[in-house]
Amino acid sequence: MADVINLRSARKAKHRADKAREAEANRAKFGQTKAEKTLRQQDQNRAERLLDGARLERDD
Repeated sequence: MADVINLRSARKAKHRADKAREAEANRAKFGQTKAEKTLRQQDQNRAERLLDGARLERDD
């Protein structure tokens, strides 16, 4: 026989887990120093330039 669960408690637990996951993402996104932000932006720009430089041009 299956265990009986309280749906209200399960829903609240899921809500708490979702909020914790969102908080973790926000800490990673907004909890950085200015130097870390500029370094991350430079890495992203470098990767975009590398990708654009490797892109093949096609004439259709």
